[in-house]
Amino acid sequence: MSLSQNIVWHPSSVTREEREALLGQRGTVVWLTGLSGCGKSTIANELEKRLHDSGRATMVLDGDNVRHGLCAPPERLMTEQGEASANRFGLGFSADDRQENIRRIAAVGQLFVSAGIITVTAFVSPYRDDRRRARGLIERAGTVGDFVEVFVDTPLEVCERRDSKGLYKKARAGEIKHFTGISDPYEPPRSPEIHLPNDDSLPVEAAVDRIVSYLTSAGRLPAT
Repeated sequence: MSLSQNIVWHPSSVTREEREALLGQRGTVVWLTGLSGCGKSTIANELEKRLHDSGRATMVLDGDNVRHGLCAPPERLMTEQGEASANRFGLGFSADDRQENIRRIAAVGQLFVSAGIITVTAFVSPYRDDRRRARGLIERAGTVGDFVEVFVDTPLEVCERRDSKGLYKKARAGEIKHFTGISDPYEPPRSPEIHLPNDDSLPVEAAVDRIVSYLTSAGRLPAT
């Protein structure tokens, strides 16, 4: 008998429906995807503020932030936990490491959904298969509609012009490997729930308006 056969899901005494009734909302993962510098984090934070100010229970999972802990790179784990842990659990930016990064985030998102929390994620998440698996994990554990894909569709030249972190400049100089849009591909969503063309003509507030409108019409938020 394999070890996995000894792992049994232990149901909670409090159901998801009871948690959602207490909060007055539906647990949902709003998954923002797009190139580095496309505006994901800005939109995610403004969306959370809007929802929080209206009394909603929220959480933002940001790509850079989770790399400080849950999905830490090998060099951070090397310092904190040693070489064996760094080699086994540290995540870089190869396709395989990105896949595991997204799997971990999806698993955390699924837990937040079951708690009735509206979770906003901001990850490049460049590969369609990784996003498909994330959707599958979250929706299999709950219901169809728990995963809302938002494509922040900002052209590469706009993202590169912004380059507030100087990452594109380093990638162009060959100092950063596996950089999406430069040395690694980005596979845009084919049918996201929300498509946000973001070429500097769409204000952040308008982007947030569209997401909130969708969540409300989909029954994820109470109508006001």
